[in-house]
Amino acid sequence: MRRIFVEKIEIKIPLTVPVDLKDVYLQNYKNITKNTGNLFLFAGDQKIEHLNKDFYGKGISKESGDPEHLFKIASKGKVGAFVTQLGLISRYASDYKDINYIVKLNSKTDIVSTKQAEPISSILNSVDDVIKFRKNSDLSIAGVGFTIYLGSEHESIMLSQASRIIFEAHQNGLIAILWIYPRGKAVKKEKDPDLIAGACGVAASLGADFVKINSPGVKKLKQAVLAAGRTKVICAGGKAKKEEKFLRELYDQIHIGKTSGCAIGRNIHQKSLNDAVKFCLAISAITNYNLSIKEAKKHL
Repeated sequence: MRRIFVEKIEIKIPLTVPVDLKDVYLQNYKNITKNTGNLFLFAGDQKIEHLNKDFYGKGISKESGDPEHLFKIASKGKVGAFVTQLGLISRYASDYKDINYIVKLNSKTDIVSTKQAEPISSILNSVDDVIKFRKNSDLSIAGVGFTIYLGSEHESIMLSQASRIIFEAHQNGLIAILWIYPRGKAVKKEKDPDLIAGACGVAASLGADFVKINSPGVKKLKQAVLAAGRTKVICAGGKAKKEEKFLRELYDQIHIGKTSGCAIGRNIHQKSLNDAVKFCLAISAITNYNLSIKEAKKHL
């Protein structure tokens, strides 16, 4: 893939990273951002989060029903990193050792609505589990991910858990990524720009390297990026949409909103392997290679 230019990035290493593990942290950071500082995260945690409705049905490739489809895409699509649960990685990654993995430490299904109960995700694994797994598997485990539902009545629990996880991740040279979604009965508008900016400020205060948010709109993203400070903001891909519209939104998020990448799931894995890989290359062209929409579309 032709690279227009790549700015020399300055990576500020958190002081929570031990001196003897700074090189490990730097290498993980550079690996997942392809030395650009921008992250293209392929999201595969929806097997729990969205159950099977995102993987089987009208308009969805039959290939998407098989969990291995995710690993095939991540391997061939040249994504920055592939995030999913540790159990799924343990079942498939022996055949896909060329992928940079992010382990999602907590998850919840979407069966119970916010009207029924305030949202909170179950802790599936600890940072210690990830470190042991990394040593035994010899995989490229670059970091961990954790979701916070800001505004939930269980917010205090998740904030405490996230703070500890980020500290432990950095202590082991891992990248720490937060998913922060305002959600719960106290939240009137989940994509309120001030609330999204507040979520980014929370991520910065907890010391996260990246925070994944639902975009409040391109024109409102600068506020969120400013609030995040040295924590980089990436936007969720959201519901499935036409490729050209998706690429336009991504380009604007990065170039107008000043975000640092994306985390995309169903817009990729619902396609056939061939089409998913081509779309990944188009996304990477914009995210990591600073190419125009027109040039990115050449991969489709």
